Amino acid sequence: MQIQKILSYMRKAIDDYSMIQEGDKIAVGLSGGKDSITMLMGLKELQRFYPHSFSIVAVSVNPGFPFFDTAFLQSTCDTIGVEYVEKESHIKEIVFDIRKEKNPCSLCANLRRGILNSTAIELGCNKIALGHNEDDVLETFLLNLLYTGSISTFAPVSYMDRSQITLIRPLIYAPEKEIQKCIRKNNIAVMPKTCPMDGVSKREEMKELLKSLRFNIPTIRANLYGAIKRSDIKGWKIEK
Repeated sequence: MQIQKILSYMRKAIDDYSMIQEGDKIAVGLSGGKDSITMLMGLKELQRFYPHSFSIVAVSVNPGFPFFDTAFLQSTCDTIGVEYVEKESHIKEIVFDIRKEKNPCSLCANLRRGILNSTAIELGCNKIALGHNEDDVLETFLLNLLYTGSISTFAPVSYMDRSQITLIRPLIYAPEKEIQKCIRKNNIAVMPKTCPMDGVSKREEMKELLKSLRFNIPTIRANLYGAIKRSDIKGWKIEK
């Protein structure tokens, strides 16, 4: 499997933000999409040569959407030799059937994160790896800027005091197009999207906005990333 380029992005992010220490046990959030599968495979490969020894376990939260394929996720993990744990949930029922949320993404994410967090604690993990890529960093920055008027995005590393779990995001330097290229080049199977909001959320609007801005400002992605690194955003190292 040829994932050297993705590994270089991951290694840089992990080293820049000291994401992994000796003896870490990391719960890898596995949704079945391209990002989480690429991250899982990257971390598995990294175990072979990283200077700090660490262990991983893949954890999936079944939201209750149709076509969520447990057998596929189990097979994916079996193929690369990673333990797989799935947690059933009533997220679909709560968010879409009971509360009928018009903007469900935030509540859905919070519910999934809570289940992932409690599962990580059950498994004796001290860290959770989430598959947010470079595009997610920029889209979140634009969402917060345009909809809440705040200059912020999620941090590469976040420590949660209540649970004493640390969140790490090893893909923050990896552009989405490079992840897609890796998936295609290696013929890696991914699970079809199951959420009814895929393609129609505010985040999708930001994705399209970034694409449109690149026509007139070819350096827009680098400019935005530079602004994040030069700003006093919590968790990000300041670059002058």
